[in-house]
Amino acid sequence: MPVDPPVRPEPSLSGRSSRRRDVLVLSAGLATALAGAASLGSRTALAQTKIRVAGVYTVPIEQQWVSRIHKALNAAAARGEIDYRFAENISNADYERVLRQYSEQGHALIVGEAFAVEAAARKVARDYPKIAYLMGSSGKPQAPNLSVFDNYIQEPAYLSGMIAGAMTKSNQIGMVGGYPIPEVNRLMNAFMDGARETNPDIQFLVTFINSWFDPPRAKEASFAMLDKGADLLYAERFGVSDAAKERKALAIGNVIDTQSSYPDTVVASALWFMEPTIDQALKAVRDGSFKAEDYGQYSTMKHKGSELAPLGTFEKKVPADLVAKVEAKQKAILAGTFTVKVDDSQPKPTAK
Repeated sequence: MPVDPPVRPEPSLSGRSSRRRDVLVLSAGLATALAGAASLGSRTALAQTKIRVAGVYTVPIEQQWVSRIHKALNAAAARGEIDYRFAENISNADYERVLRQYSEQGHALIVGEAFAVEAAARKVARDYPKIAYLMGSSGKPQAPNLSVFDNYIQEPAYLSGMIAGAMTKSNQIGMVGGYPIPEVNRLMNAFMDGARETNPDIQFLVTFINSWFDPPRAKEASFAMLDKGADLLYAERFGVSDAAKERKALAIGNVIDTQSSYPDTVVASALWFMEPTIDQALKAVRDGSFKAEDYGQYSTMKHKGSELAPLGTFEKKVPADLVAKVEAKQKAILAGTFTVKVDDSQPKPTAK
């Protein structure tokens, strides 16, 4: 799929129970020719053929985080660089089996998220040292062939927080996250720091739904915060923007831009782009230099791995002086004169 997966109103996603496995996105029939070249050191063969890549995901590809990986791999497939297959909605208990299955099939690069299945992913990588594994992970790289990545988009999260702090009228912001793990915590903390810059009196309600994909639960958590006085919500999960829309509150998006579905609700979003990470990994596989390393840096604004979404429908609704402040802060980030603090600790609510 060479374009973004369609953004749908969030309730429609909650009923998904499909288990589409082994989907061939783009193929040129070169699987047989490439099977014998799936080694990290096969420079000549890999340069002449498409790289076989597999994605193994524990959630639907529409989920924000995974959709970014899927989009980047589809872009590489559209360019004719890779032969891409993927499996979605894989349970934690089944993850190792599916990962091992793709490894046995001779894929040169396997991409996925190992946050709840670290032990399984690392075990498989040890068993197939000639295959490159690129996993979303809170852990460290594992020599010789398991690299890690993460959505280090705390910079645009900070900028979106600046907007949120100035746009709330009740001085209370509700924040709904999936799990309190570093990947989520650092974005929420950066958002909170940005909001405090433009509004020192801001208070936060914070909750975690302990799920990566449960829009109804996220929506109910959001309603509870709105009932307590929040008038703006940080939508780290699907479902939050729906609650804001129903109550005519505002929302700040995360990872993807959903403003087209919520034109009167989503003010701004911190966007993540996996293309720089994927392109770097493919280059390493192609020239035989892939090794265990941390690809996190490629998610930063400097490497065009993240950005603040355009204000779009809110362009004339956000005060000009606020826009100027945000633009100045963005320039400082890109120039290296301002560094957004990376705080992986669990964010604490400040409002009762």
